[in-house]
Amino acid sequence: MKLKELERQAVQVWSPASQYPVYLATGTSAQQLDASFSTNGTLEIFEVDFRDPSLDLKRKGVLSASSRFHKLIWGSFGSGLLEASGVIAGGGDNGMLTLYNVTHVLSSGKEPVIAQRQKHSGAVRALDFNPFQGNLLASGANDSEIFIWDLNNLSVPMTPGSKSQQPLEDIKALSWNRQVQHILSSAHPSGKAVVWDLRKNEPIIKVSDHSNRMHCSGLAWHPDIATQLVLCSEDDRLPVIQLWDLRFASSPLKVLESHSRGILSVSWSQADAELLLSSAKDSQILCWNLGSSEVVYKLPMLSSWCFDVQWCPRDPLVFSAASFDGWINLYSVMGRSWEVQQMRQADKISSSFSKGQPLPPLQVPEQVAQASLIPPLKKPPKWMRRPAGVSFAFGGKLVTFGLPSTPVHQVPQPCLRLVFISQVTTEPELLAQSAELQEALGSGNLLNYCQNKIHQASLQSEKMLWQFLKVTLEKDARMKFLKLLGYSKDELQKKVATWLRSDLRLGESPQSKGDDLNSNRQQAFSIQTSKHTTWEASASSDFFDELIPQNMTLWEIPITEDTEGLLSRALLLGELGPAVELCLKEERFADAIILAQAGGSDLLKQAQERYLAKKKTGIAPLLTCIIQKNWKDMVHACSLKNWREALALLLTYSEPEKFPELCDRLGTRMEQESGWALTSEARLCYVCSGSVERLVECWAKCQPASSPMALQDLMEKVMVLNRSLELLRGPDGVSPGPATTYRITQYANLLAAQGSLATAMSYLPSDCAQLPVQQLRDRLFHAQGSGVLGQQSPPFPFPRVVVGATPYSQETSSPRLKFQSSHQVPILPPRPRIFTPQSSLMMPLTPSHPSPYQGSRMQNTSDYRPSGVQEAQPLPLGPGVRPGPQDSLKNAPVPKGNLQRKKLPETFMPPAPITAPVMCLTPEPRGVLSSQPAVPSQCQQPLDKINRKELPPEHQSLKISFEALLQRCSLSATDLKTKRKLDEAAQRLECLYDKLCEGTLSPPVLAGLHEIARCVDAGSPEQGLAMHAQVVGCSSFSEVSSFMPVLKSVLTIAHKLRV
Repeated sequence: MKLKELERQAVQVWSPASQYPVYLATGTSAQQLDASFSTNGTLEIFEVDFRDPSLDLKRKGVLSASSRFHKLIWGSFGSGLLEASGVIAGGGDNGMLTLYNVTHVLSSGKEPVIAQRQKHSGAVRALDFNPFQGNLLASGANDSEIFIWDLNNLSVPMTPGSKSQQPLEDIKALSWNRQVQHILSSAHPSGKAVVWDLRKNEPIIKVSDHSNRMHCSGLAWHPDIATQLVLCSEDDRLPVIQLWDLRFASSPLKVLESHSRGILSVSWSQADAELLLSSAKDSQILCWNLGSSEVVYKLPMLSSWCFDVQWCPRDPLVFSAASFDGWINLYSVMGRSWEVQQMRQADKISSSFSKGQPLPPLQVPEQVAQASLIPPLKKPPKWMRRPAGVSFAFGGKLVTFGLPSTPVHQVPQPCLRLVFISQVTTEPELLAQSAELQEALGSGNLLNYCQNKIHQASLQSEKMLWQFLKVTLEKDARMKFLKLLGYSKDELQKKVATWLRSDLRLGESPQSKGDDLNSNRQQAFSIQTSKHTTWEASASSDFFDELIPQNMTLWEIPITEDTEGLLSRALLLGELGPAVELCLKEERFADAIILAQAGGSDLLKQAQERYLAKKKTGIAPLLTCIIQKNWKDMVHACSLKNWREALALLLTYSEPEKFPELCDRLGTRMEQESGWALTSEARLCYVCSGSVERLVECWAKCQPASSPMALQDLMEKVMVLNRSLELLRGPDGVSPGPATTYRITQYANLLAAQGSLATAMSYLPSDCAQLPVQQLRDRLFHAQGSGVLGQQSPPFPFPRVVVGATPYSQETSSPRLKFQSSHQVPILPPRPRIFTPQSSLMMPLTPSHPSPYQGSRMQNTSDYRPSGVQEAQPLPLGPGVRPGPQDSLKNAPVPKGNLQRKKLPETFMPPAPITAPVMCLTPEPRGVLSSQPAVPSQCQQPLDKINRKELPPEHQSLKISFEALLQRCSLSATDLKTKRKLDEAAQRLECLYDKLCEGTLSPPVLAGLHEIARCVDAGSPEQGLAMHAQVVGCSSFSEVSSFMPVLKSVLTIAHKLRV
């Protein structure tokens, strides 16, 4: 990606890394002339502002120079002073070396030239500042002249050694060692590099290529390893870059060969020692990865040679390139569309014609559109890699990594980095209580669990709530609820008997009191005890019963005109209704009730209502509720002070069908009208009614900001109450509501964050259709790895979407999917669930090639199990196949259109691998994995079989997919050999269709075929080949040998033709 550009025929140099803002200095090149043939020299300094979207650079300083420049170097000498920006050294013709004060050049104030020295006899083409001592400057020119200048004393430079080496040569490049401050190297046109030791003032080693074709044009030391350097050759016969290690100086360590013509310059990145820039006469700029010796970045072909490339010291992703066509361009290695740069340039040209007729948009020439995309670096650069990192993962896992303690130059290649996975537990008390609850639920010993909670409860309200929860697990719960509320029948009978035995009644003898006591007991409580023996009736006693007693008191029937007489007449006529009315009017309530009882239920009900309406006592409302059974009005009308009594009435008298609703109404009223004073007591009503949802909602009102332990306490109550409801209604009669589901999901997330994955999954409702629950269940299932073997995988909770797929073509009759080709790495379809390692009953596959994840070793700490890490690794795709996004093929997309695929099983058990020759009555073909295997004789049948069954509807999509693939390959194929192969493959695939009609293929093979078809529909035959290898690896030889080899041949052809 081009960032900036400057039209100058000049040499260049970046400001040091410590300098901000970033500057780029240019000096008129001594080796180029423009059309004016001017020999004047200019030194310019430009500010590089990447925040500015334009391509122009802002000039901050300019200075006329006495001569043109062969080389510029910017050192940090003096930059430690206030407002100091360092020193620029320029090498010119006739041995001239000039030093400039950058601060003075930028300010245009004081004299910017520090000094000029003409010590060399020829052009100064090599300069370099010592990275450790900024006052030391090395310069090189003709005749092997090398001088070391001390900027503190420029009078007499020193030399690293004598010029006795013959023949004398030009100095093409100088470079100080980046690790040892007294080591200097020089490069010569003969292909020789000399390493100088300034402490000894002599050369200590010389390296050269034995081919005698090296013509050194550049030299650079390794930023980290003190003994390694690179040399580049500008000879077109040997356009190579050689990496030398002085410990093995007999031959180069590596040779980089991608340029077609001589290399003019190299630059080694100081931020990432694996990146090396090079420019050559083939008009290419390449960025090399020295670790793998491959080109990781390449600019499009330039219009002219680039004679100098340099990395920006401060911004490591930027580099500059100076070319012979008079342009200096700044690029980024992160890549961007080349067309954007061309259109920007075209707009700039169009806008320059400001007068006259407006011009249409300038079209970019077609030849520049061939490289429409500049991909970024193929590897992440070192400055973007995190030296250390930490991240929390699902399940309470803490993943950490860091730099190795061994120095970089001592680490063997490739470097294996350690990734540590630890289990983090922040709520140990929660896990302990959760384990206790899980054990009680598993063993069914919830009564003892509730009893322990009663003893542990410190608040009276909590103790009573646990007592109520315990009663829900017992028989005759309603009577025991009454006892907990303080109402016991046994205690009541004792108190009534004591009251009746007392001497509080006046005018009664002890005997009458005893008789009344016995009669009251029988009438009021219907005690069926046998304190008094029953007389046995006999035939002799009947005789005495019929005798009329002697001395009987005679009684008269009143016939007067008063109330007594009217009542007598009504009774004599059988008019019990008017008789009851007369009794009620005279407030003879007992007589009215007795008469109404003889007149039927309707009359009795009317008499009771009239009595209760007239008799205004404290107990009258209670009597009204009991007689009329209007419990709903009682719930809404009773005082909340008597909530215990109201609940006791419901427990005693209400019908079982209406009891839960009435308890919920009472609890809701206690919440709303008591001002939160009776919220804790309202929970008792919800426990009695078995309303888990209301209990959770009430808890949420009391706990607006729930803590982990509060949530644990709620789940304990919810699980106990759920278990009691299961005992009462059965497992299918309990379904959680929205509030309960939310809290259970919240609790499961909390347990998962503490690493208790299996326990968290056990709490999730299995039949809940809410998306968060399904997603969490799916995540928990796959996070357990081998812990869920034998269990059925939950349904996938996300919609399947085809990414980047469009209709194939208009020529195809059926709707198909085709992947759009581009310069980017293709988006691969996700891996199907049936082939994921986490799926139950899945056998691990041993890859025959290195997995892309084997570059990192997993080291576990704490209680993390290594098997879980292995289960988390995705299946390898195969040699040469790059994994797609998310590095898995899980959850493959379903093709759109009218094509309906059969719902395949989520999990499957692959057949046992073949470990011995298959013994079969019919000969099996050899070379199952070859591209042209033999076909069994039973498949050599005409295409139009008379007795062939029709393909099942769920498998018709396979035939459509494979035939469409054959058609696309036939249209794209140009040679006759490939077309013959495709025609033969179309015939051999009939064997597959025959097996589909017969239904003889196993579910794993069917699942793999459908997955291959999905890859074909998505336009990814390479993924189809990877899936093909998996199916062959876990299937029987005799089952797939008739069609899988030819299917592989078709997929291979499709991959080559890119269809």
